[in-house]
Amino acid sequence: MKEGLKKIYGITPAAMTIWNSDQTYNKKGMEKYLTWLLDNGAQTISICGSTGENIAMNMEEQREIIAHVSSFLDGGVPFVVGTGRYDTLNTIKMSQFAQEHGADAVMVILPFYLTPHKKAVRQHFRDLRAALDIGIMIYNNPWFAGYEFSAREIKEMVEEGTIDSIKAAQGDANRVHELRFHCGDKITIFYGHDYAAMEGLLAGADGWLSGFPAILPKQCRAIQDACFAKDVDAAIAAQNNIQPFIDYFMYDKVNGVPHWQEICKYTLKAQGLDFVGVPRKPLGELDDANKKKIEQLLADMK
Repeated sequence: MKEGLKKIYGITPAAMTIWNSDQTYNKKGMEKYLTWLLDNGAQTISICGSTGENIAMNMEEQREIIAHVSSFLDGGVPFVVGTGRYDTLNTIKMSQFAQEHGADAVMVILPFYLTPHKKAVRQHFRDLRAALDIGIMIYNNPWFAGYEFSAREIKEMVEEGTIDSIKAAQGDANRVHELRFHCGDKITIFYGHDYAAMEGLLAGADGWLSGFPAILPKQCRAIQDACFAKDVDAAIAAQNNIQPFIDYFMYDKVNGVPHWQEICKYTLKAQGLDFVGVPRKPLGELDDANKKKIEQLLADMK
């Protein structure tokens, strides 16, 4: 890796992308949002991931966002960019662009939709490694990719030098435990879901990278700090503080409504970030009943 790269770690918001009312990129809004994240405990910034709606932007827009955010952060904190696409060629192109604009690592989801076999996917990451000098985080997300690599498969990729970090997004904290057991300190591990971060951090994760740190950074930082201090009672208390929100986020749905993207955007609005707008269509505004639920949950939260 290049000298001078910062170590990615800790509370890492999967930052949302702020859109204008006409669905174009809102630069000033993004700057205010990123400042709020950092002021409330974020330690690394990640952009253009799933929560950032990378699936809803074209490559030109993604390059615009990467360049803007990189310029705004100006090397002040570790910086991770989601660059994964289905095809290897454009994954490499986007990753090289991120590298040229100061990214400390790229986060690359397993090639999705056509569900390629793992032999091809390993070569996908090897080709990317050959084209980059910065860190490569494998985004192990079976919910979005349709499959995942096991801890032993990840160990092989780490030992051959292909990857050096992972977002374990399956949700099961045992994924973190297995990775730490099999890979030791050779890999930086992020717990990558929202409902069992305490368990993932206590199992050995180096940080928490998901949507919750992007909307509740202060509360997420409290959980992580207690876990890192090995204060289990404080960690449980901090986890219990957000448990009602987790229950709502994960389970309080009727025919899939509300969508988690809509919840996330309104959770920011309800905390005073009235400039964040809504997700790009086909998603949009949250209904009034769910807005009131979120407002009450936040009012009850420490």
